[in-house]
Amino acid sequence: MKKTAAIIILFLFALLVWNVFTFGDSVVSIGDEDFGGPLGAVLATVFAGGGMLLAGLIMLFVGAVLAVVFAGVGILCIGGLAVGACVLALMISPLLLPLLVPLAIVWFFVSRSRKHRYMQQAV
Repeated sequence: MKKTAAIIILFLFALLVWNVFTFGDSVVSIGDEDFGGPLGAVLATVFAGGGMLLAGLIMLFVGAVLAVVFAGVGILCIGGLAVGACVLALMISPLLLPLLVPLAIVWFFVSRSRKHRYMQQAV
């Protein structure tokens, strides 16, 4: 299967090259001169390939810049949410004090009974 795929790809490439050099009416104008025929086809292919290569590199760099920018914006958003959560907790904490007092008392009695259990097991 791999050998067949390679043969088909080479055959299609050969057809493409034959079409460009035989039937290609590529005319490249550089300055005041026109280049046609096989030289025009080669120049058109080189210039088009160079443009595609340049476009690929530009897209790569734009993608990298966008990744850095969006990552920075994400970090700023998460930092802002963390600061907002801390401010909200500081604003709510005096209101939660009546709820925390009974919780502290229950916690004290549970830890005290647990401490006595450990001491009885040790003896």
